[in-house]
Amino acid sequence: MKQTLLVVALAVAACAGASSAVQAQEEVDKATAAAFDNRMFAGPPGAKAYACFVRRYDANHLAQHPKQKVSAMKLLVSAEDAPEDKTTNYSFRLGVTYRHRSGNFDSSGYCNHAVAAESGHEIRFECGVDCEGGGISVALSKDDKSAIARLASIRMWNRNKPDDDASEELLAGADDKIFRLDRADVGECAELVTDRKELAALRHK
Repeated sequence: MKQTLLVVALAVAACAGASSAVQAQEEVDKATAAAFDNRMFAGPPGAKAYACFVRRYDANHLAQHPKQKVSAMKLLVSAEDAPEDKTTNYSFRLGVTYRHRSGNFDSSGYCNHAVAAESGHEIRFECGVDCEGGGISVALSKDDKSAIARLASIRMWNRNKPDDDASEELLAGADDKIFRLDRADVGECAELVTDRKELAALRHK
């Protein structure tokens, strides 16, 4: 598993140059990774597991953070066994609604466990979008009830225009660097899933 995680980490680093997911980090040992999975997914992931986190910012919060571009955010973290590799693959999907524009914007990519060197010994997923698409890191609050998502930049797509011309960067401005998202029922994140079989599996969780 260590070798596979290292390969994933190198792939993310090679194809996500502007991503916060390529900061200095250490690889996590198998026991530490399993412990973090138990916290993230409320138990061992098994064949397939999901964790959903949601935040809709109210008028009071937005008034206190006038430079924040994001008005709502949804994050779905997934884990899936890969028996042929004897490991677990991790991925994410991110949904964003902006404050001063219409439409829903999505992004997605793959993740690996890491120790964030700049944050002491915080364990988190480092997640990247393919080919210089940036990325996010995902940690957990101490009570495991919230995800802490950090970004430098990440490529987003308009959900109704799924082509390269519809992509744009969400950049970390003064109020868009760190997002605390509350754990929610996985059904809250169903809109982020486009594959019909996966959507059916998620709805049965």
